[in-house]
Amino acid sequence: MGKSNIRTPVPTDFEVVVHRRLSRRGFLGGAAALSATTFVMNAAQARPAPPDSARDPLPFSSVAANTRDTVTVPEGYRWHAVVRWADPMWSDGHPLDPVTGGTGASQERAFGDNNDGMELFTIGQRTLLAVNNEYVNRHILFGTSGPGLPQTADDVRKSKAAHGVSIIEVRQDSGIWSVVLDSPYNRRITADTPMTITGPARGHRLLRTAADPSGTQSLGTWNNCGSGKTLWGTFLTCEENFHFYFASSDPEAKLPDSLARYGVRASDRNIGWSARDERFDIAKHPHEPNRVGYVVEIDPTDPASIPKKRTALGRFKHENAELALADSGQVVVYMGDDERGEFLYRFISDGHYREGGDNAELLETGTLFAARFDDDGRGAWLPLTPETTGLPSPADICVHTRQAASAVRATTMDRPEWVAANPTGPEVYCCLTNNTHRGKEPNSGGDPTPVNGPNPRAENRYGQIVRWRPTGGDHASSTFSWDLYVVAGNPAVHMGPNAGSPNLTTENMFNSPDGLAFDSTGMLWIQTDGGYSDEGDFAGQGNNPLLLGHPATGEIRRFLVGPKECEVTGVTWSADRKTMFVGIQHPGERGGSHFPGGSDTVPRSAVIAITRDDGGRIG
Repeated sequence: MGKSNIRTPVPTDFEVVVHRRLSRRGFLGGAAALSATTFVMNAAQARPAPPDSARDPLPFSSVAANTRDTVTVPEGYRWHAVVRWADPMWSDGHPLDPVTGGTGASQERAFGDNNDGMELFTIGQRTLLAVNNEYVNRHILFGTSGPGLPQTADDVRKSKAAHGVSIIEVRQDSGIWSVVLDSPYNRRITADTPMTITGPARGHRLLRTAADPSGTQSLGTWNNCGSGKTLWGTFLTCEENFHFYFASSDPEAKLPDSLARYGVRASDRNIGWSARDERFDIAKHPHEPNRVGYVVEIDPTDPASIPKKRTALGRFKHENAELALADSGQVVVYMGDDERGEFLYRFISDGHYREGGDNAELLETGTLFAARFDDDGRGAWLPLTPETTGLPSPADICVHTRQAASAVRATTMDRPEWVAANPTGPEVYCCLTNNTHRGKEPNSGGDPTPVNGPNPRAENRYGQIVRWRPTGGDHASSTFSWDLYVVAGNPAVHMGPNAGSPNLTTENMFNSPDGLAFDSTGMLWIQTDGGYSDEGDFAGQGNNPLLLGHPATGEIRRFLVGPKECEVTGVTWSADRKTMFVGIQHPGERGGSHFPGGSDTVPRSAVIAITRDDGGRIG
């Protein structure tokens, strides 16, 4: 890069935090201590030690960054598409019409759009994938020749059917995974599927509507982002940007501050549901937004079961739900609220997990906590109760969870996304994907967002991954210690804080860590959803990748590069660990991709399967 592309670092706030944090001990646990000046000024030149081949858990040649319109994997690996948006799940379905995007009826019988988090379930010899369908690519869903907006009632029906969750049985034949058409387990859960509201907020006045005066039943789930899997075999799907879908037929109507805190406005970004479905009109039904923003529990083994909205886990823009067990046997769920300056949460169940017992209602009641990270490397979980928050009841806390976390002065974070707990030891990681408002603007509740320990850069464009270890190794402990596993950046363009941490190099650099998943060996898989322009601040980083991180050494390698304009997400494994399933979401969101077909096809989100040529395990 020429000099004109290298920005002059302005590390004042950053250096203050680094002096407090990094000069005290190494950037990574067990590493040699770094001075603030060394890190700030020389991160671009830092290199982690090469891995010891004897302990290298997954030897592969790191994939180079690129901007190809395909999936790139290391030598010795191969991939194929398992299922794509609009692929029929039943034999009476219809293949995608790329000109019209199909109909509402065809979408209701087909795999949903923009697949995100997913989990695998094994029932006897059957393999099920439960897959989130977060949102839609409107310029394709509504037809490639139109304005990209819903024009008819059937357009809205199709849009709602493309959201939610797709549960599919998949089977491997001659090395190729595909959908089992007409499987009794195949199921679509959409924005119109009946749901049961459970937990403290069930029946609360803020959840009562004209259609549901009891406040106990709702319709649908949408904008389902990350996921989770319980110890008792159910799927957790997480409602994130639910606010986009509501609008007001009265643009002058004053909305309560409680809705504004969650981003609900009089307009819906041209999604258009409120024009055809009155429940999305907040002028007429102001409580409907209070019925979304939860974790939904689904039993993928019972197609007749009714999904349960678990209000005890709080209401916010959920990314994923990561389960762990406390020493007591209580279930712990870690969750991030994916918005600039929002919070990281923990739920501890009242009940105790019993292997082989009835655990179906463990997520019904418990206590919510919000995280406080101190600059000295310590932290605490702050309980959200009527006494600590000033809110009148646990039900109010479950509906107004953001307000509760603000009341206890939890730490505002740089968009906490996926959380992952290491299966080989008591440590937890969370992607803080980016926050260009850090140090500039408060969050939506007016809480300040100063530069601080886990959020060490103003106007953070690149993101970082924070990790913590519960005191005594017990996930129920009220305190923890923390450090930063990696600070993303671009050492090819920047010096100073935007070059990233010492374990980031020009060979493995990335931005906007989003998804996280541990494999069975305790290796960390990092998925990204960030800048893919390959220019300016992101020059040399190429399309969004999937990377492998070593928790102990800090080494990070690029394993996969996705196609143009995609997000890489939703990593999970087959039961024998010989197949890795990966989500490729919104390829060509700006019109620049034809993945996974050829140059004459429309781009389609897809689940892909990756295998080794030698038939070995992946993780």
